[in-house]
Amino acid sequence: MATKERPLRADARDNRDRILAAAREVFVEQGPGAPLEDISRRAGTGIATLYRRFPDRKALTRAVALDALQRTRDEVKRARDDEPTAFVALVRYMHRVLDIRIGAVFPVLLEEIPFDDEEISTARDEGVGIMKELVATAQEDGDLRPDVTHGDVGMLLVRLSRPMPGPIPRELGEELAHRHLDLIIDGLRAGRPGDLGGPALTFDDLRSMRDDQPT
Repeated sequence: MATKERPLRADARDNRDRILAAAREVFVEQGPGAPLEDISRRAGTGIATLYRRFPDRKALTRAVALDALQRTRDEVKRARDDEPTAFVALVRYMHRVLDIRIGAVFPVLLEEIPFDDEEISTARDEGVGIMKELVATAQEDGDLRPDVTHGDVGMLLVRLSRPMPGPIPRELGEELAHRHLDLIIDGLRAGRPGDLGGPALTFDDLRSMRDDQPT
C-alpha cells in the first residue's frame, strides 16, 4: 500500500514551487535536456535543494507536467463553477491557461511525459472533460460558433503560448499573448460570417497522432 506523503513545510513548499516555475521556463527555452543547474539557478536555490525535491531529471519532468495539468484542471473547474455562462467561463479558462504556460511547456516535453502515469492521466482527462463540456454548452447556448471544436481551443492556446521570436522580452510576449487571445475570442463568438477552413480536430485525433508516432 502506498504511503501518504507528509505535507511540506512552508519554506520547502516555496522552494518546490520556485523550482517547478523555473523548470517550466528553462525547458521552454532550452528543451528537456536543459542543465538542471540552470534550473536551480533560475529558481534561486542550490542544486542540492533541487535534488532533495526531485532526485533525477525524470522526476522533475513528471512533476512539471503534473503541476501544469493539475493547475489547468483546477482553473477550468473554478471557471465553470464561478462564471455565469459557459462562454464566459471558457474565456476565463483560456486566459488562465496562458498564465500557467502549459501550452508552451507540454510540446517541449511531449516525448518525456509518462502519459500512462495514473495521476497525469487523471488530471489530463478531468481537465479536458470539463473543457469539452464548456465548449458544448457554449454552443448549445448560442454563444460559441458551432464549427469550433475543443481541439481548436487547445491548439489555439498552444500557438499563443509559444515564445515570440526575435528580441521581444518574455514578459512583453506574454502580455501580447493575452491581447491576441482577446482578438481571437471575438472570432469564436457565434454569428461570425464565413466557414472555417482546415480539419476540425478533436483531442482524440491529436492523441491518436501522438500514439502513432514511431518509437
